[in-house]
Amino acid sequence: MRLFISILLIALVSFIVTSFLPWWMIAIVCFVVTFFFRFNASKAFLAGFAGVFLLWLVVALLKDIANDLILSSRMAQLFSLSSSFPFLVVGAVIGGIVGGLAAWSGSVVARFVAMEKQK
Repeated sequence: MRLFISILLIALVSFIVTSFLPWWMIAIVCFVVTFFFRFNASKAFLAGFAGVFLLWLVVALLKDIANDLILSSRMAQLFSLSSSFPFLVVGAVIGGIVGGLAAWSGSVVARFVAMEKQK
């Protein structure tokens, strides 16, 4: 349940933050969320990846639908693909990797801070 909440929190806060700030602020959001949730490394990566992947896929789909699929259709023709969907998925995967690595870093730093407090 905490994992699902963190995925939604990452997606929502990333959407709000990137409306006003640069795209790379998603990394900071993922780092902070997983730092405070204190997940292990694999769950942190999954939360960051899934949150940003879903966000970027939904935003890309909405923007692509709003312009009648013009750019993605032309790119699909350029690469001889039957559909424009792979471009949207590749973009979402790249964003997901950024989010996942930042979230993983947040969990590692949280574990390091906890170990230092115990000393």
